[in-house]
Amino acid sequence: MNPPQSTVKPKQLDVERIRADFPILKMDIGGKPLVYLDNAASSQMPQQVIDRLVRYRSTQHANIHRAVHTLSEVATAAYEEARRKLARFINAREEREVIFTSGTTEAINLVMHGFGRKFIGAGDEIILSTLEHHSNIVPWQMLAEEKGATIRVVPIDNSGELQSGAYEALFNPRTKFVAVTHVSNALGSINPVKQMIAHAHARGVPVLLDGAQAAPHLAIDVQDLGCDFYAFSGHKLCGPTGIGILYGKAAILESMQPFKGGGDMILSVTFEKTVYNAIPHKFEAGTPPIAAAIGLGAAVDYLSAIGMDAIAAHEQHLLDYATAELARLAGVSIIGTAANKAAVLSFVIAGVHPHDVGTLLNQDGVAVRTGHHCAQPVMQRFGLPATSRASFAFYNTTAEVDALVAGIRNVQKVFT
Repeated sequence: MNPPQSTVKPKQLDVERIRADFPILKMDIGGKPLVYLDNAASSQMPQQVIDRLVRYRSTQHANIHRAVHTLSEVATAAYEEARRKLARFINAREEREVIFTSGTTEAINLVMHGFGRKFIGAGDEIILSTLEHHSNIVPWQMLAEEKGATIRVVPIDNSGELQSGAYEALFNPRTKFVAVTHVSNALGSINPVKQMIAHAHARGVPVLLDGAQAAPHLAIDVQDLGCDFYAFSGHKLCGPTGIGILYGKAAILESMQPFKGGGDMILSVTFEKTVYNAIPHKFEAGTPPIAAAIGLGAAVDYLSAIGMDAIAAHEQHLLDYATAELARLAGVSIIGTAANKAAVLSFVIAGVHPHDVGTLLNQDGVAVRTGHHCAQPVMQRFGLPATSRASFAFYNTTAEVDALVAGIRNVQKVFT
């Protein structure tokens, strides 16, 4: 799927003004200006989000839903307002379709336990893809082992694109679920998820999208996509760690069993019977990450004010520029050349282990991720143990890309 297109030309970002909102970008690393290119792992928080967290912790901190005193009412209102903000951000039909979790991983596990354990059985099949993060592989393996189900895997081609024909060919009467990434964390490939969802739904098969790498970069409209579940994390979205979102269609969420038992997810409890609460509370047992949820609400306010279309356009410019610059470097190979990509650039340098690349780049102040990126099947597909990965955000600049290129040249000098 191409990134959502707007009839209005995205505004050009004032990147220097935006960078002023991020205190951490003023840091030096070993006497060199920080060039932060590890946004696919975690993005940075603007001062506006930091201030909102401080205000909550300083003047609003209390437990929610279970008291009538002023602080609890204020905290409850702020927490539920954050849910409404997230519902608007992804265009959910109803705010009760937005469940707060600890992150994408818990969101996927919630679906595995709540939906998979109830509706998937022996002989059933689950479709994943080669591009998946381990968080969208391991839970389904656990389910398959428990239930006697089978996992089918969509292959990718040499550019890192899913093979659509192979995906469609995997469907049969035993297919009961599809769980695929929207954007690859290791390669940046944007999957044609809208078409994939339509194909699955035509056969009565529900679809979960891992949106951890898509939500920070693309305008997400879950109603337009038609997905049954959408999962993403706050810490990749200029928000705090320890908070994430599971979107689910209300009717499906209502049919699911709870993932965790405890307080607030119940209407009544006796030793004879427990009556579960309505959604979304049925899936939010115990004291939730209140501050983090409120901080994530502030983060989507910040991103929405900038505009996701403008963010996507700026990041595409950075990706195009970085791809062209790295392509000029002898001995550097870009891994993942899909025609439709988000702002992720994985590469290897001939004769240099990616961990050494990351260590030497850090000496130049350049922060990148190295390793298998929790996507070992992708690495195996390309015959690699690891890559170096530069991942861009809307606060990055072409000058920082130039710093990356200069750092790569310095790495090559060390190893020649």
